[in-house]
Amino acid sequence: MIIVTTEQVPNHQVIEVKGSVFGLTVRARGIGKDIAATLKGLVGGEIKQYTEMLEDARKQSLDRMVNNAQAMGANAIIMMRFDSGEVGRNMSEIVAYGTAVVIEKERVGRC
Repeated sequence: MIIVTTEQVPNHQVIEVKGSVFGLTVRARGIGKDIAATLKGLVGGEIKQYTEMLEDARKQSLDRMVNNAQAMGANAIIMMRFDSGEVGRNMSEIVAYGTAVVIEKERVGRC
């Protein structure tokens, strides 16, 4: 599956637009991560527990988006984006979204 943030894939042409596609995950922070984050917040610096949680959430939302695009018969996703938000006091929502398409290599004419 080719995934790009642009409207076109270099050296390919879109032959069919399948439609919007997304993958969503919601993650809750555990009490242990909150305690570690509070302590880290006192001294400053990166809160690695949260970074790891959000990296995992992005990967999972990306995987779900790809699965949805494949189910639609697409072989690429264009205009891919991530978005995030808060759900309640201790949950984060991550969504990956884009346009599922079928692409093929551009044919180069021989002169």
